[in-house]
Amino acid sequence: SPQLLLPFVMANRGPVYGLSQKVQQKIWKQHDADLEQILIQWITAQCPKDVVWPQHGCQNFQNWLKDGMVLCELINGLYPKGQAPVKKTQAFKQMEQISQFLQAAEHHGISNTDIFQTVDFWEGKNMACVQRTLMNLGGLVVARDDGLFFGDANWFPKKSKENPRNFSDNYLQEDKNVIGLQMGTNHWASQVGMTGYGMPCQIL
Repeated sequence: SPQLLLPFVMANRGPVYGLSQKVQQKIWKQHDADLEQILIQWITAQCPKDVVWPQHGCQNFQNWLKDGMVLCELINGLYPKGQAPVKKTQAFKQMEQISQFLQAAEHHGISNTDIFQTVDFWEGKNMACVQRTLMNLGGLVVARDDGLFFGDANWFPKKSKENPRNFSDNYLQEDKNVIGLQMGTNHWASQVGMTGYGMPCQIL
């Protein structure tokens, strides 16, 4: 007989069964427990106010960040005093605060492809993407080296800094006049030995 699948309860949603349950379990497994601990250490060090550590586990990590207050404290801690993008955190405006965090994170340099969706985070659908957003944010702060990072820089992967190269207008103009050798040349070409088009070959 087929194995009975027990209901898997999602945050703020009813139980899901069958294929939906298996998909949801795979998504939860993508959550990295080691990265979770690194992110908790960084967030608690970075936040200007004292933040209580959550209990271990993906769902506890989600619940810790879910009201948006910790995320807003984090993003505020990445700016100089008096320049915080989120002026006030309120417990009853949870999804709005998460949206404010995401807007400030994008303004800080996170690309759209690396930002989690508010609804997915709220429902606990893709916590791995939440981790990726926070890891990229931490890496950007470390790379900026503006004195606003608190914690261990080795927690985050090294991000390369831009190395712009400026060329003069004369140099760029000269470069346009150069024909690459891979395109060939007609410098030594001639029509010696060629017969006129349509002329028959002469047989001796």
